[in-house]
Amino acid sequence: MASAPQPQLPLFYKDLLPLNNRDHVEWKAGTLESAEYLASTHAIPLTSDEFVDAQRNFPIVFTSGDSPLPIALFGLNEGVNTFVGDDNKINEPIYLPAYARRYPFILAKLQPGSDDMSLCFDPSTGLLGKFEEGLALFNADGTPTEYTNGVLDFCRRFEEAGQRTKLFMDELAKLDILMDGEIAITRGDMPDKPFIYRGFRMVDENKLRELPAATLEELAKNGMLMLIYAHLFSLNLMRTIFERQLAQGKIPMTADGSPAPALN
Repeated sequence: MASAPQPQLPLFYKDLLPLNNRDHVEWKAGTLESAEYLASTHAIPLTSDEFVDAQRNFPIVFTSGDSPLPIALFGLNEGVNTFVGDDNKINEPIYLPAYARRYPFILAKLQPGSDDMSLCFDPSTGLLGKFEEGLALFNADGTPTEYTNGVLDFCRRFEEAGQRTKLFMDELAKLDILMDGEIAITRGDMPDKPFIYRGFRMVDENKLRELPAATLEELAKNGMLMLIYAHLFSLNLMRTIFERQLAQGKIPMTADGSPAPALN
């Protein structure tokens, strides 16, 4: 079986194979019990549909660059995920972004220039195969099982949420209310050496307040204002994530004892 052509694989995915009833008619899906694929990831893509749920657990910020995208911060430093334990499990009742929940499946374009998308999976997980136990992927006649149809529906809804997220980000760009973010957090034992976190974007509250009343009213009606405030409220969790890193011994320090760069 040849891998689907992927010049650059998405986050988490090490390889992609298209799921089909020729090669996988007898395959079954096991249970993904390990969160190892998340363990070294500090930022996970988020759709705007998820802001209200995600803001309870994570700071929601936007990537830097010309085409910013929303991300949920599981840690403040590269390679640090404060929610995955040494046992490679998430042992807390947190909201897990849909981007992570769909793994190892994904809808991908197999032919350059075509908009057709096929259900693919990452074979490196070992989650799918000719197992004795598990959830069948196809019926005896080659049609997708209820499980496979459910996976396909979830991935389709994720893509639709991605389109709504793009519209949300396009509107933020039109409003011109994003700014380069900077968060300074000071430890009690190091009051003169704050940890400075940069490399992300956030909504400028001053610009938000200065928007015309009619614009704010429209944002309230179409639901965008609620999402913007969910993002702003979530920024208070920056210190919470910092404290989690501190408790886990994951605050990086330079050789001279000063804070190391972060969130870049």
